[in-house]
Amino acid sequence: MTSRSTSRDPLVLKAGTAWSDAWQRCLTAAPEAFRDDRVLNLWNGTWQADGRPLPATSPVDGSPIAGPPRLDADTARRAVRAALDQHRAWRHVPLPERRARVAATLDSLVRHRELLALLLVWEIGKPWRLAQADVDRAIDGVRWYVDGIDAMVEGRVPLEGPVSNIASWNYPMSVLVHTMLVQALAGNAVIAKTPTDGGVACLTLACALAAREGVPLTLVSGSGGELSEALVRAPEIGCVSFVGGRDTGAAVATAVADLGKRHILEQEGLNTWGIWNYSDWDALGAVVPKLFDYGKQRCTAYPRFVVQRALFDEFLAAYLPAVRTVRVGHPLAVARPDEAFPELDFGPLINAAKAKELTDQVTEAVDRGAVPLHRGDEAAGLFLPGQDTGAYVHPVTLLNPPPSSPLHHAEPFGPVDTIVLVDTEAELLAAMNASNGALVATLSTDDPATYERLAPQIRAFKTGRGKPRSRGDREELFGGFGASWRGAFVGGELLVRAVTQGAAGERAPGNFPSYHLMA
Repeated sequence: MTSRSTSRDPLVLKAGTAWSDAWQRCLTAAPEAFRDDRVLNLWNGTWQADGRPLPATSPVDGSPIAGPPRLDADTARRAVRAALDQHRAWRHVPLPERRARVAATLDSLVRHRELLALLLVWEIGKPWRLAQADVDRAIDGVRWYVDGIDAMVEGRVPLEGPVSNIASWNYPMSVLVHTMLVQALAGNAVIAKTPTDGGVACLTLACALAAREGVPLTLVSGSGGELSEALVRAPEIGCVSFVGGRDTGAAVATAVADLGKRHILEQEGLNTWGIWNYSDWDALGAVVPKLFDYGKQRCTAYPRFVVQRALFDEFLAAYLPAVRTVRVGHPLAVARPDEAFPELDFGPLINAAKAKELTDQVTEAVDRGAVPLHRGDEAAGLFLPGQDTGAYVHPVTLLNPPPSSPLHHAEPFGPVDTIVLVDTEAELLAAMNASNGALVATLSTDDPATYERLAPQIRAFKTGRGKPRSRGDREELFGGFGASWRGAFVGGELLVRAVTQGAAGERAPGNFPSYHLMA
C-alpha cells in the first residue's frame, strides 16, 4: 500500500458517498439482484445465487468492493440456451410493446441516476462529472432510438438468436447498457458478460431495472477463456458484439470468422493528433486538458502528437502550461463533507497493476532514449490522509519513445502523451498511421486545402480538423479502419441494422475479411 500527504488541510470523504452507502442503496433499490455480500447473475429471467464471487477492490482507494460472481462454462452454456428461449418469444413481441418496456426502463434509470454514477466512481474510478455523463449518455442515446425505431426496423426482422456482448470496463452505461437496450428494442434477447476489471454493481443495478420491465437481458460473470465457448462460439448466438483490446479481439475475430457468425468487434488503435503548418496555439492549449478526461482510458483518447519539427518550440509553449493544469485525485475527496464533488480531470487508473505496468513502460522508454518533457506533480494530487494511491498515475509526456517501447506503437490507455517529430508530409502520415488503423484522428493545420489533401490518407474512421473527434451519439456513425475494427459498423441506424436481418444478400457497412464498405 502506498500513501501520500500534503501540507494543505486534510480532505474528507463527501457525506453519503461511501461504498457502504452505495451498497445499502443498491440493496434497497434492487433487493432481487443484490445480497448482503454479493451481486447475483441474471439468466433464465431469474437472479441466480450461483458462481464464485471473486474479491475486488476499488481503484479509488484500494478498499474492498463487490466482485464478479464467476460462472463455470457449463452454467454459461445453460444461460445461453435459456436466452435463446427468451429470444424466440421476444422477437415476436410487437414493436410498440418493446418500445414501451425500454422507455419504462429509461425512466427507472433516470430515477436511479445518482446511484448509478456513484457506483461508477467506486468501481472504475470515474470523477463525478464523467460518471454522470456516462449515465446520461446511455439514457439520452437510447431515447433517441426509442423515438426513431419504427423507420430503422422497417422491412427488417430480429436475428435468429440472441446478441452476446463482451465489453471493456470503461463505459458500462454509455456503451454497454446503451447497446444492450437498443439490441433489445430491435427485437433481440441480449446477453452480456460483466467486465472482469470493474462495473459489476452498476451493470447489475441497470439490468435489474430493465428486467423488472420485462426486457430480456442476461448478465453473467466469468473469465473470458472459460465463457468464450458459450458466449462466442455457441450455435444459439445470433451476433457477437465485442469492445476491447486487439489481442483478445483477434481471438474473437478468428472464432466468428470460422463460424461465419455476425459480429461487431471494436478494438483499440493509436489515435493521433497531427500538427502541420499551424498557428492557433490558444485553441490547442484550451483542448489539451480535456484530452486527459478519465486519464485517457477511452477508445477515442489521443495519446500521440505528431508535430512538425519547425513548430516544436511553439507547440511546447502552448502544450506545457496546459498540461500542468490537469487535476488528479480521489473523486470523492472534499474540504468539507457537505461540499460539492471535486472538479477533476481524472482519478485512478482501473487498478494498481495497470498503474504499475504503465509506470514501468515510461521508465523503460526513458532508459532507452525517450526524453521526459513533463511529469505531473504528485504533491498536487487531491487525496484523503493515508489513503492507498497505488492506482494513480500523474500525467507524463515523452518525446520520441523508442521503437522498442510499447508506447511507440500501441495505445497506453492511461495519462501518458508521446510526441514524435517529423519533417515532411510523408513522415507525418506514416507516424499518424503507426498502428495500422485507428478509430479517430485530428489534423491541425491552418490551410484548408492541406487538410483536405492529407486527411483522406489518415487511417482513422473519423478525422477532425483542429478538434477532437468522439465516438458519437445518436445518428453519428462509428467504426474503424485496419486492425482497429472488424465486422459491422454501428451508431445511428447502423447499430439497428447490425442486429437485425434485411433483404437476402444484404451487405452491412463495415470492415470484413472479404470487403470494406462505408455507410
